This record gives sequence, structure tokens and C-alpha cells, in this order.
Amino acid sequence: MATITVPAREQHHPNLRPLNILRDLPAVADLIELCFSHTMDSDGKRYVQDMRRAGSDNSFLKWANRVAESTSLPLTGYIWEENGHIVGNASLVPFRHKGHRLYLIANVAVHPDHRRKGIARALTERAMQHARERKVDDIWLHVREDNLEAIRLYTSLGFVERARRTNWQAATDSHLNYLDADIAITKRNPRFWATQLHWLSRLYPDELGWHIHWNFNSLKPGLWTWLYLIFIDMNIRQWAAVQRDTLLSTLSWIPTGRGESLFAAIGDESDPEALTQLLIHARRDLYLSYPSVTFEFPVSRFDNAIRDAGFKPLRTLIWMQATS
Repeated sequence: MATITVPAREQHHPNLRPLNILRDLPAVADLIELCFSHTMDSDGKRYVQDMRRAGSDNSFLKWANRVAESTSLPLTGYIWEENGHIVGNASLVPFRHKGHRLYLIANVAVHPDHRRKGIARALTERAMQHARERKVDDIWLHVREDNLEAIRLYTSLGFVERARRTNWQAATDSHLNYLDADIAITKRNPRFWATQLHWLSRLYPDELGWHIHWNFNSLKPGLWTWLYLIFIDMNIRQWAAVQRDTLLSTLSWIPTGRGESLFAAIGDESDPEALTQLLIHARRDLYLSYPSVTFEFPVSRFDNAIRDAGFKPLRTLIWMQATS
């Protein structure tokens, strides 16, 4: 495989330059769609459409050009250009989490006709250098678990796996049958909250909270939470799977406005059928409100329980962090 050596300063290489959002966004959107259309979900398609619209919105472009390094949008990055055509891209998205700065490297894409030349490596290395020039050593990316070539590349650059999570989806259906199991589905009892929060903290770790913005305060029992939810007009639903008064699992439905999401909490030793029963119940209960529901969960021994509830995996992402 041919390789490309990129000097410390990108202007020394004729093909690699910083992203110019005033003129590059439409071409980058085309490249991302070309490279990822076969695995792109509805959020990904909307992302590409938004990028194209942004590329023709002069007022947005002027604003974005001023805040590219301070807002959590893919407005900074590097492109690889040959004969006036953008054939490679790596975006950099800045984040702040509890006062801590970090970067996510995203949209690493190379045109199929220009692969196996070291372009993805050069772009990723330059993106990492960009972060470190700004005194940021906390650098992340995520990659589909079936993209073995990309995983090898990132591993060789010093990235290590920190988490592996699957996005699931299922249609709602009021005629589903429950499992024949000695597990009762009830409303979430306030006395379960401490256990529920402990399980949620383990399954939705703060380590990734900078990107996904999990916030489970709205699930906390109490008058103030109830008044707050009424004020913001949010209809949260919560259920529990119980066996002889012992909590096995909880499931919460939180309308996010970006696809309605389910959040499960379950113990390491809990019966997987408890999660299956809860997910079936959610598919039945939400039938009149939504045609489908989504669900993100770490890869675990509960994968088959999720499948048994009729959910299909959309994608599994490996979250990787730079260590060198």
C-alpha cells in the first residue's frame, strides 16, 4: 500500500489543507454520502442534508466561521484535494464536559477511487495534531465494528477501545404477546430509584456523556420533578420488571425530539427475560403515539434478550480514545 508522509505543517503538503466552511461544505456532504450511504440511518441522512443547506446559508456560514472552535458542530477539520476535487475529509468537533476540553474526530471519508494511498491516515494524524496544538490530549472517535480496516488504522495511531454500543429499533405493535414468564410489569416505584440510577450510571457511563448528553434527572421521583415535567410538557413513561417484589429491570421512555428513545437499567445478575418483557411492553404501550422506537445499549449478554423483544440492530459503534 502506498503511503503519504505529512510534514508537521499542513501547508507543506499540496493536497492536505484545512476545511474552509465558506466553500467546502457541499462537496464534503457529497463525499460523506458517497462513502457512507449504504450504512447511513435517518439521522445520518438528515445530517448530510443539513450540511448542504448550511453550505448555501450565508448568515450561518459567517456565524460558523467565527465559532468553529467553540461549538460542538463539525465546522473544523481537514480535507484532501486532488485536481480541484475534495477526495478526503476528517472533521473535528470540539466538546466541553465538566470544564474539560476534548475533540471528536468524525466523518473520516476517502473517495473509493483514492483509497489505500494513506489519505485517511494523513487526515487523522493531522486532526490529532490540530487538537494537541491547542493543548487538548483527550481525543475520541467512533467507528462501526464491521469496518475492520478503519479499526486497524486507528489502533495503529494509538486509539484504544473504550466502549461498544448498539443502536436498536423496532416497530410498535399493540398485538404483541408477552413471554410466558413469572415476571410482572408495573409502573416504576419511587423506592426503586436508587437501584435504577446505579444501573443507569453503569450502562450509560459519564465517560461518554460529553457526546450523548445523557441526563436522567427527569426520571427522579418527587414533586419537583413532576412539576418540572408538566412545565416543559414532557410525557415520560417508566416501567419496572419485578419478580416476587424484587426489581429486575426498569425501562424509561424519554421523548427527545430526535427520535423517541428508550433507556434500560438492569443488573449484571438480572434475568434477561426481564428486559425482553419490558421492551415488548414498551412496543405495545407506545403503539398509538409512535410507529417505532429506538434503543441504544452496550454490547452485552443482553443482546439476545433485545432481539427476542423484536428489536433489530441498526449499527454497532466502537468508541475509541487516543492514548499516544
